[in-house]
Amino acid sequence: MINWEELKHIHVIRKLQQIIGQWFYAEVFFLDERGNVRNYDPYDRQREFKNPLCANLLPKENGREMILQYFRDTSDSFSQMKENHLITGGPLGFERVFASKIVLDGEYLGAVIAYCHIEAPVPVAKAKEASAKVEALGMDKEFFDQALQKVQVLSPAEVKYFYELVDLVAQEITTLHTEISKREARIHALSNQLENRYSYNQMIGKSKPMQELYSLLDKVSSSEATVLIQGENGTGKELIARSVHFNSPRKTQSFVTVNCSAFNENLLDSELFGHVKGSFTGAIKDKKGLFESAHNGTLFLDEIGDMTLTMQVKLLRILQQGTLMPVGGTEERKVDVRVIAATNKDLKAMIDEGTFREDLYYRINVINIMVPALRDRKEDIPVLVDHFLLKSCKEKEVPLKALTTRAMEKIFDFVWPGNIRQLENEIERLVVLSGTEQKMGPELLSSAIRDAVASGGAKGSGMKFAGKLKDALEELERTMIKEGLRRTKWNKSKLAKELGISRAGLIMKVEKYGLDKRKGMREDGEAA
Repeated sequence: MINWEELKHIHVIRKLQQIIGQWFYAEVFFLDERGNVRNYDPYDRQREFKNPLCANLLPKENGREMILQYFRDTSDSFSQMKENHLITGGPLGFERVFASKIVLDGEYLGAVIAYCHIEAPVPVAKAKEASAKVEALGMDKEFFDQALQKVQVLSPAEVKYFYELVDLVAQEITTLHTEISKREARIHALSNQLENRYSYNQMIGKSKPMQELYSLLDKVSSSEATVLIQGENGTGKELIARSVHFNSPRKTQSFVTVNCSAFNENLLDSELFGHVKGSFTGAIKDKKGLFESAHNGTLFLDEIGDMTLTMQVKLLRILQQGTLMPVGGTEERKVDVRVIAATNKDLKAMIDEGTFREDLYYRINVINIMVPALRDRKEDIPVLVDHFLLKSCKEKEVPLKALTTRAMEKIFDFVWPGNIRQLENEIERLVVLSGTEQKMGPELLSSAIRDAVASGGAKGSGMKFAGKLKDALEELERTMIKEGLRRTKWNKSKLAKELGISRAGLIMKVEKYGLDKRKGMREDGEAA
């Protein structure tokens, strides 16, 4: 649909209206598809009308209703016509009105109406008839008679030029709407492309580490190889495992998950490999294990680093031979399962300690996926915050909320030891605690985040707590500007606005602290 409000800011349309008003003393009105006038506010007492009849009729309730109803009726008839232009008589019986359609893809979106003009002096009889009609509406007859004398009489050549200008307004609106539609379609297409790269099967992130992860997952998707996912708690290892499965040839088969740290050895043995009736107390019937449940599909072994050495031997045998022995069983069973394992532990260190088998490590580590911690992909935090806000507000059926700039800064500066899971929980907590408030400030943040940013955050940044105050303040200022430049991708105008200083002031400080772009990018490259 047409953004009617935007039209009043378009220079060429405003200029055309100005020319039509000054040369022909006519008012240009925009009508939507229902015939409602979209560029006239009856409560705007400051508007000056170039057309003398509009100036006399529209400020009065009865006159206004007569004109607006006439526009609705005209639009209703016009929308049914095949013609793109309409020349008709006005509501007072003597004036002429010109209308031009706004059509896009064969759909009537509204019209531009120019009110009004006359092509010859008004006969006395018609003038008296119109005057009586206006007087019957409770309007001042003398004022109306004066207005009638000011109505512009146009020559045939002027009429032609007048119609062309009005038609040009309609064309500009149509062109503008077409261009906006194309632009929005392009933005939508680009947004989808970006979204596809900022997200991967519900994973979200636009940072370099996440882009590298997406590229690796693209390569892994068609493989049948065993995968080891390593990363801290809360980084989304299971989400990655699901992504690997649902983009693999096994995507139509089962995806089965088990947390190896949630069971003791005996229970995990039964859980993974199944058991036969009577094999232990409580085994009242045969039970199929998770390996068999995942036959032809994928088994995700989370926290594999917590598996005992005995269980590691059994797992290695399945991976090498594709067979398993249920607890209490006497016959091996064949299974075809792709294994994806995950851990937050250093398996190489565990091998040195003798708590993890080296042969199993190399068997499960055919493809290794390292999941970056949230502190190593900080530019993803705003994207993740937006995602979790939208998700939480939608689940709780409340209007979409937003963080204040200060709250966002604190969230950005926090190190997030609990990674994405902790961030999601924090956003959900904020949505709940904010109640009916649409803006969420830093006072609602968890005390751990507020305290870390207020004290520990500064220490973590190498801030001095001894020496001259001037030096400490300059160091803090330099750090804030340096980090801000990186965060805003060296957009000085944006950062100056965030810091509450002028752009010129920021440039002076950048020069003062030697924070030129090339040096910053070189430091970022070395850090990477």
